This record gives sequence, C-alpha cells and structure tokens, in this order.
Amino acid sequence: MNVFLYIVIFIIGTLFGSFYTLAVYRIPRKLDIVHTHSFCPKCGHKLGFFELIPIFSYIFLGGRCKKCKQKIRPRYLILEILSGLTFLAIAFALKLDVYNLNIEVISKFIFIALYLILIFLIAGIDKEERKIDKGVLYYGFAISCLYIIYLCIMGETSIYRYVMYLVALIILLILDCEKQINTAEVSYLYQVLMLIVIMLINTGIIPALGAILIVILAIGIVKGLYTLKNFLNKSKKESTNMKALYKFGFLLGIANIIIYIGELYFIYH
Repeated sequence: MNVFLYIVIFIIGTLFGSFYTLAVYRIPRKLDIVHTHSFCPKCGHKLGFFELIPIFSYIFLGGRCKKCKQKIRPRYLILEILSGLTFLAIAFALKLDVYNLNIEVISKFIFIALYLILIFLIAGIDKEERKIDKGVLYYGFAISCLYIIYLCIMGETSIYRYVMYLVALIILLILDCEKQINTAEVSYLYQVLMLIVIMLINTGIIPALGAILIVILAIGIVKGLYTLKNFLNKSKKESTNMKALYKFGFLLGIANIIIYIGELYFIYH
C-alpha cells in the first residue's frame, strides 16, 4: 500500500510541475494562469488532454508540438520530473505511511506543498528573468499567514516571533511599493529580503540561514575562481556565466528546499 501511496504522491508532484512550467512562462508576460487553456507558445495550438499528461506527453510527442512540430524546451520535462521527485523526497522525509497517517503529518505535507509552489515559481521566474514577481510574493505572504495561524491553533509555537517576521515582511512590501511609485522600478534587493523572511516563517531558521550561507559561499568561491581566471588571462571583463550567478531567488530557493528536506528527515526519522 505504501508503494501505491508514493506513486500517487509522485504523480501529484508531476501535476504540480506541469503547473509550474505554465506559470513560469505566463506570469512574467502577464498572461492568465487559471482560465486560459494551455497552448503551444510557438503556434498557439491548444493542447488536448493527451498532450497535457506530465512527462508522458513530452515523451510520446518526441519533445515537439503536435501541430507545428517545433521543439519543446526540455525544461518542461525536467521540471515535471524534479517536482515529482521533490514531493517523493518530502513524503519520505516526513515518513508518510498509509497505515498511520495523522492530521499533523497530512497538514504539514499540505503546507509544504503550498510552499513548494512559491519556491518553484520564484526559482523558475528568477532563473529566466532575474526578478521575483510581486504577485508570487503576495501568495507567499498569504500562505505564511495561514501557516502561522495553523501553528498557533496547534499550540506548536509562540506567536511573537512570527509577528516580528510579518512586520518585517510588511515593511519590505511597503518599501518596495514606495520605490516602484517613485522610480517606476521594483527593488530586487527588497524582493530577495522578502523571500528570506518567507523562508524563515515556513521552513524555520536553520533552512533559511543555511540557504543564505551556502549561496554566499558558493558565489564567493565561483567569483574568486573567475577573478583568478581573469587575472591570469589579463582580462577585466566579467563573464556572462558569472553574472548568471547573481540570481539569488533561484539559488536561495534550491538551497532552502534541499536543507529543509534534510532537516525534516532528521526530525521524523
């Protein structure tokens, strides 16, 4: 029975992954992600039922649109698989068992799934556009409030620390809105700071601060290697690959989830 449970969880994860690919493409372009039917971005062909099955549709179509035969980016397949595997890893870390499921573990899994939507969207959009969409951050604010309410109802935490997090988040939102009004630009720094506060609320101190430390160390090491390479080559131009490392939303999201899954495994096993 547990095998069946984990298969179902993997399938649910791939369905979420299919949604991520749609949302990551549409959100930066201000397209509807709820009511508009899925379509090929090349020719506008509306996808049929069998073209919407995660993983299998990509394989059966040979990675090409059924109508225009244009190649579909492999990221769609990769994201669906990664999402399914992430859901499996979380289920395993939480020690989900069909014979002893309880409201606490189920609720925890649901909140993590809601949080994963946030992280995957932020990471995907930031990787492509180097920005964190404000609408996605509002969603993060909403699930953070729900999670705090849940923790207080369950009596698992003191509300005061989380009130401080929420106050910090609101202040950052106000500062970002003020900057956008005054300069017609959003602040990437404020966006990253808001993401960190949301991480603190939903995953705790260790996964959030651990993600920051890992990202800083990784960027510092790679930056040092590129600096050494440029020095040896007598070049002062920063590599395009190096500039790609400054996508903090993408890097923080990946590091945060990996550390959080490890922490959950340590707690529940």
